[in-house]
Amino acid sequence: MTRAAYGQLGRLWPHALRQASVEAYAWSVLKERVVEWLYDHHQPTALTETAAFAVVTHALLRECQQQFAMLESQLGLYAAIARLPERQCDVIVLRHVIGYSDAQIGSLLGVDEVTVRSYASRGKRKLAAALGIDQGNTRGN
Repeated sequence: MTRAAYGQLGRLWPHALRQASVEAYAWSVLKERVVEWLYDHHQPTALTETAAFAVVTHALLRECQQQFAMLESQLGLYAAIARLPERQCDVIVLRHVIGYSDAQIGSLLGVDEVTVRSYASRGKRKLAAALGIDQGNTRGN
């Protein structure tokens, strides 16, 4: 699927260069290829069964060990992440799976760092609420 994304970017490179953010355009192309691959292979497109979400689970567990200690065995986290709005999900994945900084994420998504932190904060609060976790200890993380 990454080869398909690279191929598409190569074919459309002049178009990609005219975008406000080449990185954001490339990210959207890759996401489209992932969804296409999942569809072609009769896999769920909610990404709830991918390895990326296992990595997100572990990252969240490290950040909030006491409250998230039981989440690894609960499928509720996977479903909750899949239900996040697209930008919040993107930020969670880019931060915790890929390890990008807020500056890198902002550049990729075409937003400033404050907006990235806002998406991350709202995403974590939504995850905590969906999983019935006390939100008082998750703010600012």
